[in-house]
Amino acid sequence: MVRFSVRRLSVSAALCAALAGCGTPPASAPAPPPSPESSPAASPRTGAAASRRTPPTMAPGPNGLTPVFERRADDAGAGAAEKTVALTFDADMTADQGPRAARGERFDNPALIATLRRLEVDATVFMTGRWAEEYPDQARSIGTDPRFEIANHSYSHHAFRSPCYGLPALSRQEMAADVGRAFTAFREVGARNVVPYFRFPGGCYDDDALRALAPAKVTAVQWDVVSGDAFATDADAVAEQVLDGVRPGSVVVLHCTLSAAPVTEQAVRRIVPELRARGYRFVKVSELLAAG
Repeated sequence: MVRFSVRRLSVSAALCAALAGCGTPPASAPAPPPSPESSPAASPRTGAAASRRTPPTMAPGPNGLTPVFERRADDAGAGAAEKTVALTFDADMTADQGPRAARGERFDNPALIATLRRLEVDATVFMTGRWAEEYPDQARSIGTDPRFEIANHSYSHHAFRSPCYGLPALSRQEMAADVGRAFTAFREVGARNVVPYFRFPGGCYDDDALRALAPAKVTAVQWDVVSGDAFATDADAVAEQVLDGVRPGSVVVLHCTLSAAPVTEQAVRRIVPELRARGYRFVKVSELLAAG
């Protein structure tokens, strides 16, 4: 059974190790724009969610808390009507990593996106605004391909709760503006398939963060399967961890950042056919939300 709740979740140290290479916080971000303009991430391959003009969201939680969509691991496989799984890819880049990109470090992974297209896998990319600015052509390509939807992973990739695996922390007053700044970046590069979903950097949040994000009108999205692709060098180990963890309705977290997750594309080439052989269908987060 897929559950919807507002609660805190922890994230593994292995995953968050990839997220700790951050510097000083950016200057104050501008006020957030209105909730992102909804455009259908439509495709005949995506089932019920594709027919919706507006991506499904969850109602705010008690006391105005931003809602959190999660797949509870302890409910895995219980009462699930259909074998669906959402592969999600975090396109991480912090606000201060431009110099590293200028020196040749690759925060993108075009081969991974090409493989998802070749294998006909629908997926959700949780993108930072800074990533979209560094790779505008790729962000536009992903954000205009009906195979994909772009969700918000903040602009700066700084923490929304401290401590959070060494990430610099945003103040509560900066949080909604940081999310709004990312949506602005997506719009400015020409991405259209943008959904009002948000993933906390490092997976770290608390009730203060959920209240601070209420003006952004997003649904926060967590996960139940950690791929372990952060800094991994063994693609088979990553694939096996995903294959062992997936249950109907699972949300898998992987990365679309070559320098921090160099074997993800290779792991996906094994994950996809093996899950299909087990009867799974790949969906975007919006379809999981619609089904729930």
